[in-house]
Amino acid sequence: MKRTSKPPSHSAGNQNQRAPRPSKQSGPSTPGRSFDGSAGRPIGGQEGRQGGQQGGTACWLYGHHAVEHALRNPQRRCLALYVLAAEVARYKPLLTGACQLEVIEKATLSRLVGESAVHQGVALKTQPLPDVALEDYLTDSPECARILVLDRITDPHNVGAILRSAVAMNVDAVITTRRHTPQSWGTLAKAASGALEYVKLITVTNLARTLESLRESGIWCYGLDGEGDISLHTLDRNRSLALVLGAEGDGLRRLTREHCDGMVHIETTGKIRSLNVSNAAAVALYALRPSP
Repeated sequence: MKRTSKPPSHSAGNQNQRAPRPSKQSGPSTPGRSFDGSAGRPIGGQEGRQGGQQGGTACWLYGHHAVEHALRNPQRRCLALYVLAAEVARYKPLLTGACQLEVIEKATLSRLVGESAVHQGVALKTQPLPDVALEDYLTDSPECARILVLDRITDPHNVGAILRSAVAMNVDAVITTRRHTPQSWGTLAKAASGALEYVKLITVTNLARTLESLRESGIWCYGLDGEGDISLHTLDRNRSLALVLGAEGDGLRRLTREHCDGMVHIETTGKIRSLNVSNAAAVALYALRPSP
């Protein structure tokens, strides 16, 4: 059943009017995350795999924050930790279960994860985190949910930075597409600085259908666009909101726009009016924090 209430008026006088939230409904079946790519590809070389399940192809995490948070995450199955001799004392207390410790030379470590990787002297061989299905999230989503939806943002540095801001601002879930999305390890994990261990990351095949599922579940979906006709600051912060972000340059796709409740913009006052997508996400999430 479609949401019956109309999108709210966004004038200052109507900010606090809250539409009733319909009963939750399950979304479409959601496949797991895909692990494919370039330097630092999954161990075993299985590209394009439907990933996310425990027991699948292993992959690499590297960098202090990404590795430390992964080692502290009981949901993460860690297989082997590779460190330089100078880092042993820092990481040995974090090892649990069957995770092995291997002390290696810097050149060897660089060959394992890719010569261009900024590994900071540590790399973790691990299996992907368990999948989060859209229908499961919608069944248990909070009354005032905060969701980010990424429409074909392909730069792993941007996606990692967005995930970091999402965790800092208590976002409940981040939705990405199976295609045109960087893999959830390597460069992205390094940029996320540990955020992968805390955010509910949901991968879907059809973004338009996913937005319809969100709306049917009582979640209002707004695309972020510099030319949007609604000010971000006029949205009702005490309702469930999904903020949809488009790719650098191309922005939101036409079909994505058509399945949103409206387009919002960030009010800027300086001579430069546009923001990098990861910076825009951080500003928008801060502005959309629910009222205390």
